[in-house]
Amino acid sequence: MTRPNARLSALADGLLEAGCIKFGEFTLKSGLKSPIYIDLRQIISHPKLLADVAQAYLPILSTLRFSRIAGLPYAAIPIATAISLAGNYPMIYPRKEVKTYGTKAEIEGEYQAGEMVVIIDDLATTGGSKFEAIEKLTSAGLIVKDVVVLVDRQSGAKQTLEQAGYNLHAVLTISQLLDHWEATGKVEKSRIEATREFLRSQ
Repeated sequence: MTRPNARLSALADGLLEAGCIKFGEFTLKSGLKSPIYIDLRQIISHPKLLADVAQAYLPILSTLRFSRIAGLPYAAIPIATAISLAGNYPMIYPRKEVKTYGTKAEIEGEYQAGEMVVIIDDLATTGGSKFEAIEKLTSAGLIVKDVVVLVDRQSGAKQTLEQAGYNLHAVLTISQLLDHWEATGKVEKSRIEATREFLRSQ
């Protein structure tokens, strides 16, 4: 059992209370029925939680070498902005749609080719969506080695990224969250077990 420390425990409870992580029956984009749904976009409606989330990334970022952070659209842009303010890190972000007017920028914000950037995202599942962003950033001459997320769903993203030469760092893993909520009784044991079973079958 790997329970998070006191500060991360409070963050785990904050995510649950804000409805960022729900238990029930949900149909995922893949069509699979899941007993858990993680929607970290809800964080933006809870300023205190957003500030706490930003603070939780800082200990990981303090161990990495980089010139600026790159928030991934759309869910991670407010999180990256909060991290930028909390840690005084310059921020950029790769656009989802390329701008067809003005500067036609693929990446917003100021940067120099050759700089090291750390990707900030909210969630890691399989890791697939990260490669699109990595490609945009590296095409602009930026160097990417690390990806930092709030929650690792432990569905293969770490291994997929590592095989491609990137490091995934997570503030919290789904196992830590489930262990914490089980130990504190915040979530019914049957829901915890159903979620663990679902994750094992992935």
